[in-house]
Amino acid sequence: MPYIKVFLFTIYFIVMMPITSLATTFDSAYIEAFAKIYLENKITAPKGGKTVITVASIDSRIIIKPCQQALKANIPENHSGRNVNIKITCDDSASWKMYIPAKIENTFAVLVATTTIEKGVILSDSNIDIQYLANNKIRGKKLSDKVAVMGSKAKKRIGKGRAITRKNVCLICKGDMVTIIAKSDVFMIKTRGTALSDGNINQQIKVKNSSSGKIIRPKVSAVNQVTILL
Repeated sequence: MPYIKVFLFTIYFIVMMPITSLATTFDSAYIEAFAKIYLENKITAPKGGKTVITVASIDSRIIIKPCQQALKANIPENHSGRNVNIKITCDDSASWKMYIPAKIENTFAVLVATTTIEKGVILSDSNIDIQYLANNKIRGKKLSDKVAVMGSKAKKRIGKGRAITRKNVCLICKGDMVTIIAKSDVFMIKTRGTALSDGNINQQIKVKNSSSGKIIRPKVSAVNQVTILL
């Protein structure tokens, strides 16, 4: 009888050894990267923007058991916000699962103040740049063309790192002296005037003609320049 027990134990060991050797031990870094890649493949970036995915670190006290199968990932609940839980599953005989929180942020290329810009300061390469910001940090219509606002002035103080919108800058500000260009297909004349309202490129503003005293409504065509078509 002892010989039979030894024989059976030997057979069991031989049979089980290759199964055990197939088990893989995954560390936290691997599982976190696995979860992030899963989300990157599942989430579609918005038009004209990028998606930034941040996966939470796994608690170092958690013991991750080996797994004989390839890991699986899914999002068990419907989501429409920024926060999701990714379910990581091992489907072998000693199955296990864990949930990893992740944050999804849609970012867009916008003009941002690279330093604090005080009211009245002119925008230039030294104080603005294009950066990607999360959508919830952008207030007002997004601006992403540096050339279009170069030379405009801050209507109010713009903090460092804040998005620049049409509401806080003006290519022509109320009270500015401007050049009025009146033109048709055959001629063009220039005169001077005073802006009676703020405006940005292609916006119509009120301007008082210094020569005639008349109030006209030309369009902003450049820094301190407005144009009216005859």
